Amino acid sequence: MGLLVDGKWQDKWYDTDKTGGKFERSKTTFRSWITPDGSPGPKGQTAFPAEAGRYHLYVSLACPWAHRTLITRKLKKLEDVVSLSVVDYHMGEEGWVFSERPGAIPDTVLGKQRLYEVYLEADPRYTGRVTVPVLWDKQTGTIVNNESAEIIRILDTGFSDFADNSVDVTPQQHLTDIDAINDRIYDTVNNGVYKCGFATTQEAYEKAFHPLFETLDMLEDRLSRQRYLVGSKAPTEADWRLFTTLIRFDAVYHGHFKCNQRRIADYPAIDAYMRELYQWPGVAETVNFEHIKGHYYTSHKTINPTGIVPLGPQLDLDRPHGRESVPSEA
Repeated sequence: MGLLVDGKWQDKWYDTDKTGGKFERSKTTFRSWITPDGSPGPKGQTAFPAEAGRYHLYVSLACPWAHRTLITRKLKKLEDVVSLSVVDYHMGEEGWVFSERPGAIPDTVLGKQRLYEVYLEADPRYTGRVTVPVLWDKQTGTIVNNESAEIIRILDTGFSDFADNSVDVTPQQHLTDIDAINDRIYDTVNNGVYKCGFATTQEAYEKAFHPLFETLDMLEDRLSRQRYLVGSKAPTEADWRLFTTLIRFDAVYHGHFKCNQRRIADYPAIDAYMRELYQWPGVAETVNFEHIKGHYYTSHKTINPTGIVPLGPQLDLDRPHGRESVPSEA
């Protein structure tokens, strides 16, 4: 995971020496919005008007942050409205790159070979990490947003003239609860697995490890009593944000990131819940374990210097989940 400094690419990993061995995620930079009519975003952000064919989404099938935007695009039936590029799963000296590998989709908008070149097209003197997802505006030639949490909401609410509005992943009546559970899950689970995996001291690793499993224990109890995270009748943003970490957990985070107190398979309610979400119409199409395992095990040389990709575990994600009998509310 390299970065740009004043527009110059540098192949530098996170400097955990400065943080006492802790992994600290960099803040995203591009934070504009898209609304149906171009009116300001929910926090007064500059906004672009929604138009079919104007916007392009750059993602990685390996990355959980990008994956949740891909799921939202699928659920809202925006595939013909927002076009797509998918980077190669291997992140090497040039960061995310485009390739002809199965599952990858080249940059059909700018014709770039490296994702950092897309960032430079938006800002030739950009300084910061080069991350996915990226939501690009073809008309003005710039990045609208590169914060996955905001891109989800843009896709859910910004394209109402083009989207399947029968799907609402941020229902207003549940938004306070969604935000509250998102905050804990982001810190201890979504980012918590990375804080375990990228820690470079025992103390930093253990400081992340215990909250991760405390939250998973809480989720197991919660999901044994109600079908979805916020007591809704269908999955919300909170469920999809959690899902992209859960689906990677046993295949990657349990071993590669040393998150090995328990597997998701050891949590009956969470495991069944994960399988229900995986079996939700269209979602399995967004899950690519070749990219997921290939990325983590070949890209993180400080963790897995041999680059060997494990063949297991065997995951039977299509078996019946039985969640129909769990009430919507506890």
